[in-house]
Amino acid sequence: MENFIVSARKYRPQNFSTVVGQAHITTTLKNAIRNNQLAHAFLFCGPRGVGKTTCARILAKTINCENLQPDGEACNQCHSCTSFNEGSSFNIHELDAASNNSVDDIRTLVEQVRFAPQAGKYKIYIIDEVHMLSSSAFNAFLKTLEEPPPYAIFILATTEKHKILPTILSRCQIFDFKRITIQDTVDHLLEICQKENIEAETDALHLVAQKTDGCMRDSLSTLDKIVSFTGGHLTYSNTLEHLNILDYDYFFKVMEAVMVQDVATALLIFDEILQKGFEGDNFLNGWAEFLRNLLMCKEEKVMHLVEVSGNLKDRYRQMSGKVSPSYLITALHLLNETEINYRMARNKRLHVEMALIKLCYLQQAVNLVSDEQTGEVVKKKLVADGAAPQRLRAPFATLAKGSAGQPATTASIAASEARLTIETPEPVKTVPVAQPKTGGLTSMKEALVANGTIPAATTTATSKPATPQPKMTGLAAMKEALAAKQQTGPVKQAIPITLGALHVYWEEFIDRFRQANKMTVVSNLQLAAITLPAPEEIAITSRNIVQFRFMEEEKLAISAFFKDKFHNLGIVLTLLLDETQQAVDIGPAPLSSREQFQKMTESYPLIKELKDRLNLELDF
Repeated sequence: MENFIVSARKYRPQNFSTVVGQAHITTTLKNAIRNNQLAHAFLFCGPRGVGKTTCARILAKTINCENLQPDGEACNQCHSCTSFNEGSSFNIHELDAASNNSVDDIRTLVEQVRFAPQAGKYKIYIIDEVHMLSSSAFNAFLKTLEEPPPYAIFILATTEKHKILPTILSRCQIFDFKRITIQDTVDHLLEICQKENIEAETDALHLVAQKTDGCMRDSLSTLDKIVSFTGGHLTYSNTLEHLNILDYDYFFKVMEAVMVQDVATALLIFDEILQKGFEGDNFLNGWAEFLRNLLMCKEEKVMHLVEVSGNLKDRYRQMSGKVSPSYLITALHLLNETEINYRMARNKRLHVEMALIKLCYLQQAVNLVSDEQTGEVVKKKLVADGAAPQRLRAPFATLAKGSAGQPATTASIAASEARLTIETPEPVKTVPVAQPKTGGLTSMKEALVANGTIPAATTTATSKPATPQPKMTGLAAMKEALAAKQQTGPVKQAIPITLGALHVYWEEFIDRFRQANKMTVVSNLQLAAITLPAPEEIAITSRNIVQFRFMEEEKLAISAFFKDKFHNLGIVLTLLLDETQQAVDIGPAPLSSREQFQKMTESYPLIKELKDRLNLELDF
């Protein structure tokens, strides 16, 4: 049985021209060799499986080539090249720093550097995973790395550049390897499949390239596995099955269901995905990537950022024309929040299903309209939460048709908007109201209502006809209900706001937290200064930023407390920060060692006498 060689070793590049995806590095190295401008130390850093060690070996072979080609490549025919290819070259030494990371290993290497090469011009030392060296090993290597013999060249390779000492980095020429693009990976895999007589679909190779995330070694290993699994016939379906990747068809189906607000179909598709063994986070990640690709397909300038096959890119382009960019941006934000909170969710399935339901009705929940005056795209507010009146626009589907199903005109749309305009009610101030004297029929009705003979609703209906009110939701409805309750409830006499009463009520508010044994809150509240700058304005001044932020969190509770105590809804609470107290709270600056000793000698002269007698020298 013939020994099998994995593709990662069999098709390992043997010269610079066969290195995939690192043209910026191979071109630089070839020019340096051709112009005889080689540095004495190189550092190759980058992700795993992108060709760092391969380029180090090719560089070592090319440097000692006896018949260097005009383009800077090795000839692969001279004695130096053949000995390197056979693994018998005495001028190239490889050291695995992951297992030889002690000071003794580096000292042994430094001892070998002293001997000149017997054949060839250079001795090359390749140290792989150099970040694994200990600090002592790095320090023992510094001098040799800075001033090596003219025949010694060091090539260091690492995946974690940040772990290497800055003194090592400053002595090397640094080359940053980048991740191999999906298209370069697909082209290389397709070339290998043609050499090995493997039938492979381009879409299947795209899946392999996306799964391995720019690592060529992983791509070749994955290709070997799928070839063994499929018997040399790679299709899109069997590659999906082997790599356990969620098919893009599911995302297109979910998107179609979401666009028509078909919640049932979307949930059934998600259930089918779960039945196939995929987790909810896999679906969220793939769905976010799908929406991101749809957004990229909106502009021709960024179409190249969608790294999928040509057939799939056409489907993306067609689907993106049916969805607005505003919807995609809002959906991506929603999915990002869902994915962040996924790990903390108890019921993870329900967590994802809620996100799907929100996506189905996202078109109605958040509408983006263009301002008629400025042309700026602004988010539409669904509730009236400010002092100025807010406009609640009807959904597009409602405004698109008239009352009888006819297309809406400009007048009908304006009328619809006018019906949905809500005025925010002004704050109701409580003032003493004189009760009118009643008699006759009015008194009899009130007596009957009080006795329960007739319901109160009847008297209300007969006394004054009801007028239709606009339907309100959210904060506007809560404000309207609160105002109505305050008007119908008993009117309380407003208490005059004085500084003395203010301090009494402030102590009562602090006492709530004291009874709850929240002494940190009590201390924060006691340190604050409370004043009365205006008849209906209460100011609380904080001494530091921490206390100020705490007051901001409790502002609503404090304001509601004072409004209730003084029976005055017009009270305004203002929070202030005393900048002059910032430096006072910091305290005196710390003393240096010399100043501490001088202060001790002033207080205790015997210490200075002891120092003089013993002739001590103090290290400050």
